[in-house]
Amino acid sequence: MEIAPFELADWFRKHYFDTEIVLCVSGVEEFSLGEIRKLFHISQDELDHIMLNDSPSYGASGLRRAIAQKWRNGDSESVLVTHGSSEAMFLIMSTLLRPGDEVIVMTPCYQPLITIPESLGCCVKPWVLQPEQQFIPDVEALKRLLTPSTSMVIVNVPNNPTGATLTVEQQKSLVDAVAKSGAYLLWDTAFTELSYDTPPLADPGLVYDRTITLGTLTKTYGLGGLRVGWCLAAPAILEHCVQLRDYITLNLSPLIEYIAQKVVEDIDLICAIRLEQARFNRNILAQWVEEHKEFVSWRCPQGGVSAFIKFKNMANTSSFCTYLASNDGVFLLPGQCFGHPSYVRLGFGGPTLDLQEGLSRLSRNLKSGRSV
Repeated sequence: MEIAPFELADWFRKHYFDTEIVLCVSGVEEFSLGEIRKLFHISQDELDHIMLNDSPSYGASGLRRAIAQKWRNGDSESVLVTHGSSEAMFLIMSTLLRPGDEVIVMTPCYQPLITIPESLGCCVKPWVLQPEQQFIPDVEALKRLLTPSTSMVIVNVPNNPTGATLTVEQQKSLVDAVAKSGAYLLWDTAFTELSYDTPPLADPGLVYDRTITLGTLTKTYGLGGLRVGWCLAAPAILEHCVQLRDYITLNLSPLIEYIAQKVVEDIDLICAIRLEQARFNRNILAQWVEEHKEFVSWRCPQGGVSAFIKFKNMANTSSFCTYLASNDGVFLLPGQCFGHPSYVRLGFGGPTLDLQEGLSRLSRNLKSGRSV
């Protein structure tokens, strides 16, 4: 098995820990452990009594139950807790896909969603969100890609990196089309709760039984350091995933699972905090784009906290992003990581002051005419 280098991760290795202002992440501002303990009333005594032993393969029962009650009508047998949604992606695709399988992937996307099936020898057909259509998903285009041979359809909405999403009617049309084909639907919910103008979309797994739903505490909830994700699927699928997991991660830490359980049991609390901040920051970014429209263009994100911004005078933004990181301490992610080299991914979910300072430094470079 050969897999393509993860270009986004490589950029993060080079710049994430060494730049003053990270302006490209796709998640909200992180919480500290102290903040989480205070918000969710986790005492030091509770933490001190946690035994640091192995945890169940499917995840601690309390955490599975909390996830099920929030997102799967209380059915904890359909929950597998994972090391972030990245592990869930790998387990599900490695379990369900075989060489030669036809897989449709919404693109642009988080790279593993397309490179994992490619590495498994699948025939990957991109469902391309078109720049000319402002990256709005075209469900009719997806229907034209579906065939009786389609094994899986992979969808991430709100989309990373564009922030585009589906209407309720479009989602129903999509699910109906996938169900008619009999394919699995892999539904990535990393940004579902970060929706600005419409309510979050419902989990299609509640109406289509061949749906596999992925979730994470990273993007929307500011808890990336916990490395907690989950997979919602039929128990028979999860059983096969666990057998593969036995060879890699085995289980999570009971300490991490306990904190995650306390968070999930009242998760709307932190979602409300970060959604308000993201909405405020999105307005700041929208004003900045309007003031710099001679240099950039975009479609204001409908969800998530990343904007996919086109730089009008650059065919490829990679050199510019390298210069910014090395000389101005600002980390932007070049669009080549998503197959659109004239774009950048700009994350606006972080601290407001960092966003404002980062945009100020970006303005200075654009107005100076720097393009390499």
